[in-house]
Amino acid sequence: MNRATPRLRALAALPFVLALAVHLLLFARWRDELPAELATHYSLGDGGEADGWTGRAGYVLISTALIAGLEAAWTALVRRRALWGAWATAGFIGGLLVQLLRNNLVDEFEVQVSEPAVDLAVAGTAAVAAALAGWALTSLVPEEEPAVRSGAPDGPRLALGASEVAGWSRSTGSRALTVLAALALAAAPVVLLVLSWPDALFGLLGLVIGVPGLALARVRVTVDRHGLTVRSGVFPKPRVRIPLDEIAGADARDVHALAEFGGWGYRVRAHRTGVVLRSGEALVVRRDGGREFAVTVPDAETAAALLNTLAERHGKV
Repeated sequence: MNRATPRLRALAALPFVLALAVHLLLFARWRDELPAELATHYSLGDGGEADGWTGRAGYVLISTALIAGLEAAWTALVRRRALWGAWATAGFIGGLLVQLLRNNLVDEFEVQVSEPAVDLAVAGTAAVAAALAGWALTSLVPEEEPAVRSGAPDGPRLALGASEVAGWSRSTGSRALTVLAALALAAAPVVLLVLSWPDALFGLLGLVIGVPGLALARVRVTVDRHGLTVRSGVFPKPRVRIPLDEIAGADARDVHALAEFGGWGYRVRAHRTGVVLRSGEALVVRRDGGREFAVTVPDAETAAALLNTLAERHGKV
């Protein structure tokens, strides 16, 4: 599987940036012609009559969050052969949002009526056109051959006898992330109870932020005969496991959370991923494909030495 290069990620993010820009520009241009409460949901059983409404500010926030969330997901997971999918998704969502704005260009005292088939046809057409553009842009991303592992893993070693078995495990966490996750979870039910529908949906953001944040606020890092395992200290999952036969080497080094990974938590960047709870000492594993995985944990040097020894021993079997 090809790695996602910075150029590929930029091309995957581009259609969402364009969709958001067009949507916000049209919203600004038509603002005076839009009602204070926009029709954002239509009943299929009543001939397309509106039955859900959202204020202007809420609509802009929700639509922007939707596009930004899709952009983040595609840029994190995109592969060269799937670039057209990112463009198709952006085209479809952008087309639907533009149609939604057009449907609201009526007097605010009139009943908004939508033709779902027409809206879907317009969005589908935009998706096809965008997909073709994304497919054409694939030629700008060169094919990458995965690095081939040769010989023993690089890095320090921990001396073990032929019959000796060893394991290493350490728990680490972030107080700041724990506090932020707890605050987000505490705010979610309050927002859901205080705000009216559909603005109460903002309360779900607290769950979206709080649950993953709490899951990664404390993790346990383990090195043993299975390889490297990083799992949540609170829930059974999420869990990251790198088996010994995929390890090309490991070492310990200092990492900078913002400069190298753009923040804290589970991070995905070009050629590297990581569970980054702070800046400082980290266990960094080089995989056969050339990518790196880092986890910030104390005593990373011991973990790296043991992991290299176990990987080398595993390769001799």
